Amino acid sequence: MRSNQVINLNCGVKLPIFGFGTFAYQIDPNAIESAVHMAIKMGYRHFDTATIYGSEGAVGKALNDEFLNYRTLGREDIFLTSKVWGSDHHDPVSALKTTLRNMGMEYLDMYLVHWPFKLKPWACYPVPKESDFEETLDLESTWKGMEKCLELGLCRCIGVSNFSTKKLDSLLQFATIPPAVNQVEMHPMWRQKKLREYCEERKIHVSAYSPLGGPGNAWGSTAVIENPIIKSIALKHNATPPQVALQWGLLKGSSVIVKSFNEDRLRENFGALDLKLDDQDCLEIEKLEEKKIMRGEYFVNDTTSPYKTIQDLWDGEI
Repeated sequence: MRSNQVINLNCGVKLPIFGFGTFAYQIDPNAIESAVHMAIKMGYRHFDTATIYGSEGAVGKALNDEFLNYRTLGREDIFLTSKVWGSDHHDPVSALKTTLRNMGMEYLDMYLVHWPFKLKPWACYPVPKESDFEETLDLESTWKGMEKCLELGLCRCIGVSNFSTKKLDSLLQFATIPPAVNQVEMHPMWRQKKLREYCEERKIHVSAYSPLGGPGNAWGSTAVIENPIIKSIALKHNATPPQVALQWGLLKGSSVIVKSFNEDRLRENFGALDLKLDDQDCLEIEKLEEKKIMRGEYFVNDTTSPYKTIQDLWDGEI
């Protein structure tokens, strides 16, 4: 990766603009390890995982293998992100220590609050049951735990994921240390204009997950890369639809978290760095109908969840 392709975060740390996503629930760890080795050889230096992904151990094993056996990289050359699941909101410090043990690492570069809800301690699976929710979020206590992680040197930066502007506003009322990142779904068909403007004013970096719309995931869609306008822009520039979508996200100042274990697609993603979209391309993308793909319906119920409707979860920003 070109050395200048980084973003300066408000915590003083540099974030590589291309992240390698490793959501791999119930996927063979060997496949994850192989994909991480492949990504490193191609130039990926930012690896994104989470407690709930089931990939922390495999990611850590592959990275440590690179550090110890290949000796082409040191820990300082890699930016490593993980996330605290809702069942660990009661004690982020212990959760992060477990993550570090799982990964064989001394610290993370970024630790994120994965979703703004709190679950019972036993609810360690992606789709919570109705009985798993704590009705009160108590984000202030959670964030104090995140700040403690930073104070103890367990991570270099802290941030959030899937937070609306309203939830960020609430967090900033009591945070001693502001979040460095808000990682959210963002792509040409879910452009996050309001959130991007809010975060830019407050120096919170917006990092885009599912920058292609999540094709290949059970909840994802091919709507972005199959969109006729995205396809026509790609044809105009002798590029591919994924490259158009990724370059659009980069133009908006975001980093992008791409997830593929396919060698050709991983290489194709990097081609977005060489693509130059013009003003007309961007105007055409702005005309696209917006539709959020990862809606989070399973985090909503009218009895135990703090969010009784989808609008509650996203504070009307959907």
